[in-house]
Amino acid sequence: MRAEGIPINPHLPMIESEAQITLRTPREVAERLCALTMVSFKASEEPDQGLLDSIIVERGFRPYFSPEELAFIDDPRPEFHARTQFSWRCEAAWVLLWALRHVDGQLGLPNVTCNVPLISETVYKFGDLTERGMRSANDILNEADLIYRCHWAVRQSGLDGKDAPAGLHPGVTMERHQALNWLIGYSDRADWDDVTTDT
Repeated sequence: MRAEGIPINPHLPMIESEAQITLRTPREVAERLCALTMVSFKASEEPDQGLLDSIIVERGFRPYFSPEELAFIDDPRPEFHARTQFSWRCEAAWVLLWALRHVDGQLGLPNVTCNVPLISETVYKFGDLTERGMRSANDILNEADLIYRCHWAVRQSGLDGKDAPAGLHPGVTMERHQALNWLIGYSDRADWDDVTTDT
């Protein structure tokens, strides 16, 4: 991180170890991925509500939504703020797509936005999103530790009245952090709407 020009806070506590976490199951991850993809699709593309409802029913997605997501999905005319907020969920979906081994390599720094078409294509066309299994707990924890420290740097730069270092994108950072914390069961395995992104 130092090589990239990202400040490091030596006083940040360590995140949980592999022995201290229980990862979400591949099925849980796939269901959450579907929910995030659909809310992002509605927020960004503003599809016809009837078309959206038919896709959700046909694919059996409705039970996968959190309470906040369901309220957004069922709102035929959501406010601009809600659409903006939910449009960023594609970045959280990208993390889960990676965790299910549909994205090669590491996630890397949160300084570029994700490949939205790849998310949509995979979710809509892939038969079983879980068939490739899950990445290891060690791989996921490494990404969780990186995003935790990046998020601290983003927040600290905001407090200092500066731009985020190394091109870190605040929106991408926030969404990745929530997704990774959810994956590792942070906040006592809180439901999606209640997962925090402490730094």
